[in-house]
Amino acid sequence: MGLVTNDVVRWLLVLTWLTGCFISWIVTFSKYRKSEEYYYVRYLMGEGLPVARACALTLNLNSMLILLPVCRNLISYLRGSFETREFYRKNVRRQLDKNITFHKLLAYSIIVLVIMHIVAHCFNMQNLYRAKQNTDADSLENRLSNRPNSGEDWVNPISSAPRDSTLGFGLLEQVLVTRAGWTGALLTLTFLLMISSSTEFMRRSYFEKFWYSHHFFVLYFAMLLLHGTGGLVRKQTNIDEHPPQECQDKPWDLPDCPPPTFSGSNAASWKWCIFPLFLYFVERLIRLFRGFQNVIITQVVNHPSRVIELRMSKKGFNALPGQYIFIKCPTLSKFQWHPFTLTSAPEDEHFSVHIRCVGDWTNALADAVGANLEEPLPASRLPRISVDGPFGTSSTDIFGYKVAICVAAGIGVTPFASVLKSLRHKLQQQDESVLLQKVYFFWVCSDTHSFEWFNHQLSELEQCLTEMGRNNFLDYAVCLTRGWSLSQAKNIYLQEEQELDAVTGLMQKTHYGRPRWPANFAKIAQENQGERVGVFFCGPKSLSHILHKCCNEYSHRQGTNTTFVYNKENF
Repeated sequence: MGLVTNDVVRWLLVLTWLTGCFISWIVTFSKYRKSEEYYYVRYLMGEGLPVARACALTLNLNSMLILLPVCRNLISYLRGSFETREFYRKNVRRQLDKNITFHKLLAYSIIVLVIMHIVAHCFNMQNLYRAKQNTDADSLENRLSNRPNSGEDWVNPISSAPRDSTLGFGLLEQVLVTRAGWTGALLTLTFLLMISSSTEFMRRSYFEKFWYSHHFFVLYFAMLLLHGTGGLVRKQTNIDEHPPQECQDKPWDLPDCPPPTFSGSNAASWKWCIFPLFLYFVERLIRLFRGFQNVIITQVVNHPSRVIELRMSKKGFNALPGQYIFIKCPTLSKFQWHPFTLTSAPEDEHFSVHIRCVGDWTNALADAVGANLEEPLPASRLPRISVDGPFGTSSTDIFGYKVAICVAAGIGVTPFASVLKSLRHKLQQQDESVLLQKVYFFWVCSDTHSFEWFNHQLSELEQCLTEMGRNNFLDYAVCLTRGWSLSQAKNIYLQEEQELDAVTGLMQKTHYGRPRWPANFAKIAQENQGERVGVFFCGPKSLSHILHKCCNEYSHRQGTNTTFVYNKENF
């Protein structure tokens, strides 16, 4: 049952996409494999022609789709339009949160199709080159390859193929002089550059290089639109007058077999890509407009362990708990946008982000806002900040469940800072629209000192719940996986009987080591029988796989009738 809840819709969508790709490939392959209008060009190129054309059309399909998942405003609009519909909120909205995953899947499929397309055309061009070298005047290869070029009425794009030349060098030279050849080579190199700079290592360690190289997509689409305009694959235009299978062995000056005429196939890439390109153009216009809107930094707060908090205000800015924004500082870079989760609640008068200074850009930003100075910079000396967003994520759906499990790993705690802060405000205001009755919160980290600011928020929520007499509302566990010495361990042991935890200063004690997830899920399932429990996670893939598996395994297990719905942050 858990598999149905968490995975069926996702796999149905993937299956629909794969089916569309398969049908497109098969239909195009059959067309170029059997159609009479491509009989002669198929005779010259060989069986690689239908493979190359089938891959080309499927490439157009995937190139059309690959821009849609990165239209952040479109995704946010769709999430909002499904907000009030129970079925869509629980299913389709969760699939929209996997937009980047689908974007990557499309990129992988394009890699496979590009390789197949190139290999097929290598065989095609090799056959065309050898056909051009055929000196038998009566052969069909010679008649097709050396027919007089009257305007567009040609078949073989190879203009010359000396018999004493090296096949590989001569072929490459002939291919690159054609429009399809040089645009295809440039398109492939561009795509390889984008793919190689998009690995997990590059994105984590060299984000700027990933960001800049990914904008070569403009060149990719420019070459894609130009690639098919050369008309390299020729189709026969007078099949009725010259049936190719009947006339191929006859002289082409007879009344019933006049010479065949040919024209290039019409370019089709623009038909596939014009709509998503228009949508993405609108997307960039919206981002550009937001980038010029005035943002005021109201306060810069220094937290321990090189963490700064930027509190900002912007006219008309409204956000939901757990959403994220993109920040650009033109003083540091006029083009780079960096994503940060909002740590403020919608009820706050400002919106804020917590930034850990661990890279070149974040350290430069800390210097620019005066975080390293003893006295805060006056407003006139603070750099200009541009903000794009907010954009929705899965954690915004937490208030749609009666029971929720929040799991954060390290810096993944930031989305839940906004959620828990908003929850505290709603409880204090006795907001009756809040469905949540129980929250389980797990924070797995190697060093709590890097996020001491979050301990303060947990402490405030604890105090609020105590004052309201709702101590059972929040059940949390801070799990420290490493980062303590033997002397610290002895000190922690000696303070075990004290009311507050020796590490975090919270009421609930710190757990040492990784959580036992199967035992935790079994316990929560027993405590919330018959409930639909929302599981929200932000952190690495390795832990995500474990949680996803537990959600499927412990849904409706041993008669508990508890369903765990898995949601993962992706941005």
